[in-house]
Amino acid sequence: MPSKPKTPKPSNTASSVRSIPAALYRAAVEQADIAISITDPRAVIEYVNPAFTRKTGFTPEDAVGLNQSILSNRTTPPEVYKGLWHQITRKQAWSGRLVNSRKDGSKYLADLTITPVLDDAGEISHFLGLHRDVTELHRLECAVRNQKALIESVVDGAPLVLALLSMEDRVLLDNHAYKALMADLRMQEPASVLLEAVRAQLGSGFGPFKPGAHAFLDQQIRLDRPHWRNPRWYACSGVWVAADKDGTDAFYDEQAEAYLLLVATDVTRMVMEQEKSRVAALHALLADENRQQALRESLSAAVYQLEGPLNVLNSVVTVMGRRGCDPAQAALAEALKAGQSALETLRAAVPALGSGVDSPVNLNEAVRDVLDLSAQKFLATGISVQWDPQLVLPTLQGNPKRLRTLIKALVDNAIEAMNTRGWQQRLLGIRTHADAQSIEVSITDSGPGISPELRLKAFEPFFSTKKGGEHHLGTGLSSAQQVAVDHGGSIELSEGPSGGCVAKVVLPLKRQGM
Repeated sequence: MPSKPKTPKPSNTASSVRSIPAALYRAAVEQADIAISITDPRAVIEYVNPAFTRKTGFTPEDAVGLNQSILSNRTTPPEVYKGLWHQITRKQAWSGRLVNSRKDGSKYLADLTITPVLDDAGEISHFLGLHRDVTELHRLECAVRNQKALIESVVDGAPLVLALLSMEDRVLLDNHAYKALMADLRMQEPASVLLEAVRAQLGSGFGPFKPGAHAFLDQQIRLDRPHWRNPRWYACSGVWVAADKDGTDAFYDEQAEAYLLLVATDVTRMVMEQEKSRVAALHALLADENRQQALRESLSAAVYQLEGPLNVLNSVVTVMGRRGCDPAQAALAEALKAGQSALETLRAAVPALGSGVDSPVNLNEAVRDVLDLSAQKFLATGISVQWDPQLVLPTLQGNPKRLRTLIKALVDNAIEAMNTRGWQQRLLGIRTHADAQSIEVSITDSGPGISPELRLKAFEPFFSTKKGGEHHLGTGLSSAQQVAVDHGGSIELSEGPSGGCVAKVVLPLKRQGM
């Protein structure tokens, strides 16, 4: 026969519960600061504690024998009560909020928990109700929600790019203007782009953390995208924000968590107005530069052409002098002296290259200037331009006028290469790119290209292949190379991926000795 199952020993918890006197249970319930009521299965009140009386105004004499519905304000939706009874009659606890009335008729919001009490047979014998007056808490919750909604409406409606970032530059909150800029940047995170540019400008980092203080103020950032008609400018500021930590361990920790509020104002319209005046002045300056360059090249070419014959004449005079006295030698010597004097006069008349003062230069801006100034040439020659700038380009110390001249010389050279009768494909591509050490500007044309043996010769003064009609003119490349060298950089010519020619300019961000 199977052995008789052993009766399980009561747990220590059960033993300890049984050891607590019933009087202690009653005292705990009587003295609890939460309203407690006990009803039968039909919700008829059998017991209420003193806290119940304090909260509702109903004494035990008022409440016992009556249905719990004496507290109902009749404004709670019937569906709530249906859900309540559906749950507790299935022996499951229910928690929720009801609009109740006190004995004096005043309303309050009750946070209620009803627990079925089961007898030994597992059937519901009573219901235990615990409820708190959460009217003030609800008012505060509504005030917080309303304030949050109001702040969100103001932030989303503001014509500013706003983002709250953690100390790891992770975006925690943003607004509609921020999301719109992200879409324009093809889903690239605007905060990362703007903060990287700000850090590059500041060099020394953000200001020390102090709630409400500026980490940085009004740093103007230029953004260039191929699909944008014009660049955009944003005035960026950062404000330190402190917030209490919400972790359990931080309950007694008064240290605040640091955040950065990034505020970026689109100042493109204002800057574009300034740009109109600058570009108009640039057109006038360019016309003057072109005149001086034409005069410089003409006089330099004349000097170059005269130097050859004079050098030959000098050699003849020298040889004749070695042979002895010759009447012709004296005449030639006089002619040589006069020619050299005229040559020096001509050389002195060549306009000097402007020196200017070095300043921070954004090469995206310099390229844009050249493209704007060359717009008529592009239209006249049927050239299409593909502009592929790096979104944010670091500035370098240099001469803005000379760097712009360098780019224009390369662009003019590319235009001349493609402006060949019968040449169908006319596409000019310009790309800028930077790394930690240098900035690269690549100018690619779809012209006939230039042979490897002529790529170095193209930088010689006055070198031209125009008569051959197969290669670049080379005009201006010598002076362009000199500008690059003076800025610590270089220019390299190579064949494009689909033919044509690529002129790659590499300029260091920091020159040696600076």
